[in-house]
Amino acid sequence: MADAAANRILVINPNSNAAVTAEIAAAVGDLAFPGGPAIQCVTLHEGPPGVETQGDVEHATRLVLDYVGREAASAYVIACYSDPGLIAAREATARPVLGIGEAGTFAAMMRGDRFGVIAILDASVRRQQRQVRMLGVAPRYAGSKAIGLSVAELADHGRTRERMIAAGAFLRDTQQADVLILGCAGMARHRAALEDALGLPVIEPSRAATAMALAMARLAAE
Repeated sequence: MADAAANRILVINPNSNAAVTAEIAAAVGDLAFPGGPAIQCVTLHEGPPGVETQGDVEHATRLVLDYVGREAASAYVIACYSDPGLIAAREATARPVLGIGEAGTFAAMMRGDRFGVIAILDASVRRQQRQVRMLGVAPRYAGSKAIGLSVAELADHGRTRERMIAAGAFLRDTQQADVLILGCAGMARHRAALEDALGLPVIEPSRAATAMALAMARLAAE
């Protein structure tokens, strides 16, 4: 493993939507620090346009595993809330591998008692419910609320923000969530606006996972 190639955090967008990768890059770009690993955001162009179904998760899993197997890094971040390939990638490398769904969940539990997730589609809600059960954190889960937009439709930023605020208000007022997670990497630009509108902490999970990856890389280097 070449030192120059290894000294980076690879943030992997497992869908083929380069606009989502740009959103991720904007969310994590300021986390790099002098002397630390570079942060490189990449698009898996053979992936689905959006990870919206379990079939998309399975498709993305193989692509993530192949990519981690051939690309050197200090740590890897799988920048999809469904965490495709997370367990398999951890088996394939000794380097840290983080999924933004798992990392975002644990970050949220450090900011509040009950977390709610703003999802894109109803199918996403079902995967999030399974993820919560698998992580063993169901007592802290207030629920998920879908905004009814596909990954591609998130490009309509005004409509997306309006629906996200409505979903967040439902999770806050009806489900008693006191911290929210953005349940898709393509929602990243709306984090600050949601915090202002709803008065709750909002976790952007790509940023949370990348910050954790930087810390893990630093610890591994000591």
